[in-house]
Amino acid sequence: MKLVIVESPAKSRTISRFLGSDYTVKASLGHVRDLPAKELGIDITNGFTPKYVIIPQRKQVVSELKRAAEGASAVYLATDPDREGEAISWHLVKALKLDNDGKPLHRVVFHEITREAVEEAFQQPRSIDMNLVNAQQARRLLDRLVGYMLSPLLWRKVQRGLSAGRVQSAALRMIVDREREIQDFVPTEYWLIEAELSKMPPEDTGTSFRALLVGFTDGTKIEIPNREKAEELQAELKAANYYVKSLQVKEMLRQPAPPFITSTLQQEAWRKLRFTAQRTMSIAQQLYEGIPIGDEGPVGLITYMRTDSTHVAASALAETRQFIKEKLGAQYLPPHARTFEKAKKAKWTQEAHEAIRPTRVHREPENLRPFLTSDQFKLYELIWKRMVASQMAAAVLDVVTLEVEAKGQKTNRDYLFRTTSYTVKFPGFLSLYSEDRDEDTKEEATALPLPRLSPGNPLLLLGLFPQQCFTQPPPRYTEATLIKALEQKGIGRPSTYAPILATIQERGYVYKENGRFRPDEIGTVVSDLLTQHFPKIVELDFTARMEEELDNIARGKKQWVSVVKEFYEPFERMVARAQTDINKIRVVKPTQEKCPDCGSPMVVRIGRYGKFLACSNYPECKKTMPFLVRTGVSCPRPGCDGEIVEKMSKKKRRFYACTRYPECNFTLNRRPLPHPCPNCGNILIMWRKNLAKCIACDYKAELDEIERVGTKA
Repeated sequence: MKLVIVESPAKSRTISRFLGSDYTVKASLGHVRDLPAKELGIDITNGFTPKYVIIPQRKQVVSELKRAAEGASAVYLATDPDREGEAISWHLVKALKLDNDGKPLHRVVFHEITREAVEEAFQQPRSIDMNLVNAQQARRLLDRLVGYMLSPLLWRKVQRGLSAGRVQSAALRMIVDREREIQDFVPTEYWLIEAELSKMPPEDTGTSFRALLVGFTDGTKIEIPNREKAEELQAELKAANYYVKSLQVKEMLRQPAPPFITSTLQQEAWRKLRFTAQRTMSIAQQLYEGIPIGDEGPVGLITYMRTDSTHVAASALAETRQFIKEKLGAQYLPPHARTFEKAKKAKWTQEAHEAIRPTRVHREPENLRPFLTSDQFKLYELIWKRMVASQMAAAVLDVVTLEVEAKGQKTNRDYLFRTTSYTVKFPGFLSLYSEDRDEDTKEEATALPLPRLSPGNPLLLLGLFPQQCFTQPPPRYTEATLIKALEQKGIGRPSTYAPILATIQERGYVYKENGRFRPDEIGTVVSDLLTQHFPKIVELDFTARMEEELDNIARGKKQWVSVVKEFYEPFERMVARAQTDINKIRVVKPTQEKCPDCGSPMVVRIGRYGKFLACSNYPECKKTMPFLVRTGVSCPRPGCDGEIVEKMSKKKRRFYACTRYPECNFTLNRRPLPHPCPNCGNILIMWRKNLAKCIACDYKAELDEIERVGTKA
């Protein structure tokens, strides 16, 4: 009997079906060894030798695996195909003492859990890649050194329960820096002027269009800084004569996006489905490890979901192209298979994996709907459509750029207006899938029809529409834009994006408001302290360089001990200086409330379990009270006179509840708005960006409209 060890029971069940009765498949439940929880576990004076121990919760698993290995003729380690999986295999060898008994030991790697992929992997076993193991080991030791040495410092200098991390601190700094940019931003007024135009009678067919004033016909731009300048221009433009200056029609090809990698899957799942990165990866793990599909049993539906490669196997490309030809028609199939490797040739790209794709493109989402949960279906459909669309023909657009000349009567200068429109000649891949853009970079696409025009045609001015605008501060990060920024700066890797975002929220350093990250006071304090005293820990370029060093270890170009040593020696000196240089920081915020015991002002403090009110006369007065963030919204429960306040869950997530809890258990997971629903009078909550929704009826409206109605009322 041969023993196969994987990480999860779901994966073991799927693989068991493919291997037959000669194999026993067991699950390790992830890592079985780690650094000890209550000590550093690194012998710094002896070449940074790690002291690994069996994880207490895995002792029984290790015992069972040892017994299974003793009776096996050979052992196959089939953990995940990345550095973490390679390290788990190596730790299993050490924990089970498999390198001492002379038994055949094999490492097998597959990027999809299908019969063909598993059988091929078992026909081509290899030994454990110690370069990958050492890269993971170096990351673990670096993170332990930072966490073990910085966290106690934060406990002493700020408050108990805080932590710092090599990568999470860089991400926190990005959020804090962005918040400062927003606070320091001074909006600048500017105006836009649009002209509504049509053909002159009797040729006017009733089709009008709008064009934007962009400058003068000699190429000079027009700055409109205030209302006075806008009104002056408006008076001049009313008296002008309008003509078609030029009309350009260009055929434009729009190409599909590559199949997903980890970061783009997390970004698109946030944009389209509002899945957090952690939720996305959890569902993707389920799809990868196997879902029971009717009589087929457990089936791996997607390839491995931690990857930064856009490569797709030739067999998968051929299958996808055949599917497109059969299902959609030959016109939707480009002449050659599309590849994207050059598009993802970043210097930090890790060992080559495949992109995230369906294991069998003929498993259409609709056919699998009965076997999947709602979340599994949504994510699988997203992955399936993205893969199929990546091999479809480009969309063909006709883009029309119309320039209008307005000849001034009072001055000798002629004004230039411009509008752009498009029509879809051939939808191509857009008939199946279109990539969402970030809300912050979306461009307004115009597909409005333009009348048939020729250069020199006179035009009739129907109206001028000036609009006051203000420059906007940079937007706060969403899950999608933060992951994109981390990837662009080379901070973190596919396996770390989701944990980074989860950790900074669990620590209470940041929170989400309308889906965007904002730093809490304690997050700003911690980030500022680390930036001042440990600049390299939060410096983005340095963090990215460390990731490159880990990549070099994985490629065998660097020794892990030298990388850890180069980091540790200056870091140790910074910690020693900080012990004496940093004074105790008290994170307090004054309030208008008075202490009911002594009358002194109450202040907001941050404790182990979040914010609370404390008397400013401490230690003479030790009065404390719960901290309530009031919303001004009354509880909608009949007969309840409570108020809806903001609270924090044990998992450090904000929610909204009645002040009369536990008598009233009314809760909301989104911030209530001060204006009641105009339809039924119940509570309105923020639902999407600038969109509100009633909790009791189907009413939805733009926030601006709700505020306008509420103000009138």
